[in-house]
Amino acid sequence: MYENEIEFKTSSTVSDKIFNTDTLSTKDLIKLNRRIKLSNRGSSNEWFISYGNLNNKFVLKHKDISVLKLNLNRSGTISACGALLNAEHMPVGTIKENVVDIDAIDNWWKGRSIPASRDGLRHLLDTLDIYSPHQLLDKSFGLSLSDQYWICPEKANINWTGINFFDNDFSEDIGDLLFEKLHRKNLNPNTLNLISPDNTTDGVLHKKWKIINNKRCLIKGGTGIDCQEVANEVLASSICKRLGIYYVNYKIIEFDDNKYSICEDFITRDTELVTAWHIKKTIKNDDSTSDFNSLITKAEDFGIKDVRRHFNMMLTLDFIIANTDRHYNNFGFIRDVNTLEWLSVAPIYDSGSSMWRGKPIIKATDIHIVSKPFINTHMNQIKLVNDFSWLNFDALGGIDKEYAQILSNVSLKGSISEERIKDLCSALIERIEMLKKIVAKKS
Repeated sequence: MYENEIEFKTSSTVSDKIFNTDTLSTKDLIKLNRRIKLSNRGSSNEWFISYGNLNNKFVLKHKDISVLKLNLNRSGTISACGALLNAEHMPVGTIKENVVDIDAIDNWWKGRSIPASRDGLRHLLDTLDIYSPHQLLDKSFGLSLSDQYWICPEKANINWTGINFFDNDFSEDIGDLLFEKLHRKNLNPNTLNLISPDNTTDGVLHKKWKIINNKRCLIKGGTGIDCQEVANEVLASSICKRLGIYYVNYKIIEFDDNKYSICEDFITRDTELVTAWHIKKTIKNDDSTSDFNSLITKAEDFGIKDVRRHFNMMLTLDFIIANTDRHYNNFGFIRDVNTLEWLSVAPIYDSGSSMWRGKPIIKATDIHIVSKPFINTHMNQIKLVNDFSWLNFDALGGIDKEYAQILSNVSLKGSISEERIKDLCSALIERIEMLKKIVAKKS
């Protein structure tokens, strides 16, 4: 058997079918890629692809531009890198002086998979009889709704236009498994369609992509019985709208007797999100310059406008809502995929880990509330903001009453008590009053 052939077997017979990937169409390859190896199912019509006979050789592509030859091992991670085909189109932070940083590209690839901490992951892995979420990446060619990178089996005749998730439909099976809906939908694990952007979603919360009115929308849950993250995303959206901050608009959606947040994808077929983490990897360490200023300088060197102003707004928002999880992957920048031109900062997204989510005791005036990413407390991090002239406190009038309504809407059967709603709304006002004093002192 040649390296570009796929062995296609059934568990019920000893017969093999051999397909040459040079002659398979995009449609045929997608059909083959919908199956992963499923063992010990006892099914008489169990089909799987044996990728071992391919030597796991792929080409990393950026749309249809070939970027890097690489090999994947059986665990779904990169085992070797081959020829560098286009250094300019490599993922940001994975190349140094025209040489591939092996550790960086491996971490970038692993970072595309569902994190080990994701709610519902154990159910997904058990159902598919696999041991690592990395094994799902190549089942949908590594495609994402956050960028245009993907992997193509070497010598296969596949193009990005025919398989990308911005223009083509995709399966919701993986998303349903992550939401642990398999038993409710009576899905057969042997016939699951694995062509899904849910294979490349990050974060710990339940989430899934869904096409609604031809728009790609992300549905995201919360933790615990109150799912307060859902309400916090909507609160952050409201504050951003009131203050003129560039943001992703989150709304509340209900299905299966639960409340979730939902937002439209802010990336298009011609753009991509590059998180601050990947930009940070390109900055040389300089103890004389803070991470905050280094990141701003680097982004401005790329030609991105209003970076400091946006960061001022982001840190101010996070102070108000006591956000504890604005890590470097929770903000970033947008780049044109075709020209590689840097377009703008990314809108504010992922603000749910805030407002004492999961904490029984609320202390709004605590000066030790944890912050990220630049300084570890909000009272110190807010000092990085050098301009509050844009901040209109009057625009926040009645925000506590709106938050109370949002919390009541998210609360199911009293999962968020009236007392806690009252305390959270009071804490929100206290945070705003604290900020007023900080602004007055700075002025």
